[in-house]
Amino acid sequence: MHRVPLLAALIVALVPVPAPAQDIFEANRALRRGVNIANALEVPRGQDWGFTLKMEHFQVIKSAGFDHVRVPVRWSDYAAKAPPYTIEEAWFKRIDKVLDECEKQKLRGVLNAHHYEEMKTAPREPLPRLGAIWKQIAARYAKRPSTLYFEPLNEPSDALTAALWNEAIPKLLAVIRETNPTRPVIVGPIEWNNISQLKTLKLPDDKHLIVTIHYYLPFDFTHQGAFWTDPEVRDLVDRRWPKGADEVEQLKRDFAEAAKWAKEQNRPIYLGEFGVYEKAPLESRAEWTRAVASEASAHGFSIAYWDFGAGFGVYDPRNRAWRKPILDAILQSKR
Repeated sequence: MHRVPLLAALIVALVPVPAPAQDIFEANRALRRGVNIANALEVPRGQDWGFTLKMEHFQVIKSAGFDHVRVPVRWSDYAAKAPPYTIEEAWFKRIDKVLDECEKQKLRGVLNAHHYEEMKTAPREPLPRLGAIWKQIAARYAKRPSTLYFEPLNEPSDALTAALWNEAIPKLLAVIRETNPTRPVIVGPIEWNNISQLKTLKLPDDKHLIVTIHYYLPFDFTHQGAFWTDPEVRDLVDRRWPKGADEVEQLKRDFAEAAKWAKEQNRPIYLGEFGVYEKAPLESRAEWTRAVASEASAHGFSIAYWDFGAGFGVYDPRNRAWRKPILDAILQSKR
């Protein structure tokens, strides 16, 4: 008499129950303080940008007090050029290990598509391929916990205008939502996620979106000495911050502008990148980082410093040591 009810109960027990949807503001608050894993998985295929990611780094990051990592990935170099644009299994397995380690260390993870250069030059042509890439990513990681967040495209810019980007967002989101209906998804405005372009961002009616901004101003300070910049910035030496009170006030105005937009749109804000290149004076790097992190915290933004162990690094992988003034500046609100 009891076989049918028992069988039904067993079936119910075996069917995985999807994780309950997170309040998106709470999901954003849970990111708190993070760091970008740069110059690793977003490097062009076959190149070495001087940093080797090791699984032990995630334990180092967690032990320091970080809450999440942002994982930039150059998926476009590992997907076929023709439909269905299959992502190589070996590459997927490499990313699997990173996400496994995040879960092991209880670090939230932001997984993005980074350096898809064709989206900057002729965005309509590669958009179907980017959609197919995200269809595969979303399906593979659909059963991952809600501590994993997706970011469809890093820093839309150049030929990817506001109109084209606003048109692309719902298409990419629809692909993700097929398998991940409530997972947090992060999108930002054009011009490299510029605060000044928030006003151009038109978002679909989706309650599980976080809006990202990036901040590297003043650029001649944060990028002084960087070999890829124009000569007037590349050749700068010993540029300090702040030059005067006006630079501090500009930071406050910029973040107040983002906070005002967020309140009007009822969207949480994630400062997904901010940092200072290694050629700047250390004390000024730390002072700027502290000011930016403090201002973000005052407005309720979550943050991710750029980067962990590369050119802007808060960590020195060669000496296996934190650059403590910068680390303290990032994590100040937790100490």
